[in-house]
Amino acid sequence: MTDGTKDSPARKRVAVLMGGWSAERDVSLVTGAACADALEEAGYAVTRIDAQRDLKALAAALDPAPDVVFNALHGRGGEDGVIQAVLDLMGLPYTHSGMRSSALAMDKPAAKAVFLAAGLPCPAGVVVSLETLLQGDPLPRPYVVKPANEGSSVGVYIVRQGDNGPDYSDWTYGDALAEEYIDGRELTVTVMGDRALSVTELQPESGFYDYEAKYTDGKTVHICPADIPDAIAAQCKDYALRAHQALGCRGLTRADFRWDDSAVNGSRLFLLEVNTQPGMTPLSLSPEQAAEAGISFGELVSWMVEQAQCD
Repeated sequence: MTDGTKDSPARKRVAVLMGGWSAERDVSLVTGAACADALEEAGYAVTRIDAQRDLKALAAALDPAPDVVFNALHGRGGEDGVIQAVLDLMGLPYTHSGMRSSALAMDKPAAKAVFLAAGLPCPAGVVVSLETLLQGDPLPRPYVVKPANEGSSVGVYIVRQGDNGPDYSDWTYGDALAEEYIDGRELTVTVMGDRALSVTELQPESGFYDYEAKYTDGKTVHICPADIPDAIAAQCKDYALRAHQALGCRGLTRADFRWDDSAVNGSRLFLLEVNTQPGMTPLSLSPEQAAEAGISFGELVSWMVEQAQCD
């Protein structure tokens, strides 16, 4: 795992940004700690920064300037283009995608428009306000409601036949994206640069891969590689790479899919979204897929550092 760089890890100073102020702060702290530990073990000089919503404090924490910023933030402020724009202005190379790609991917309706323009299949959907949701069903049931700009399944509801409907009294996310619910199997693919690594099937015990299922040990079974037909696996990898490229992403991303393999509907594969800051916790999917491809966690995070750049 080398890109031919002349700088050795020992001479590179890496600042790991973690924490942040989004709903995914706790997960980011775990991701950041795991990445910082691995980078130190690989020989990098690591500084750990719990990023707050304070630009002056962040600038002070990044002085003297590191060689690379490892962006381990999740959610708003960390993967929506905000911190990327700040680092671009400061001229600091950083991991993962740039400002434009990060903002596009985090804005689910905008990303969906990009995917559809690239010929990638997505569930039918519509952007709705909270007022519209309170008036009744925006789509025929069953359907999914998700915030237009959040990650990690924060604020996601599945509305089925016979349900009373979600309680939106604590909805603080602004507009929502309502989409056709695709019954079937949950699949995900990590893209590493120009390579789609593998396909993992997720089998949450609750039937829904929500925040708890993602980050609680034992709540979800990961099957890697997924036990699916070769043609579907190839299609998943192709769609994941095309989505990564359509958004203009770089570094590491993860694309999520639903595969409806029912006899009634035939085989239908749908792209749901692309995550430009995949989790790097002990339960995360991208490190698991990298390991299945023979890439250790230390090699993965080192590769991310060596690919860092700013726009």
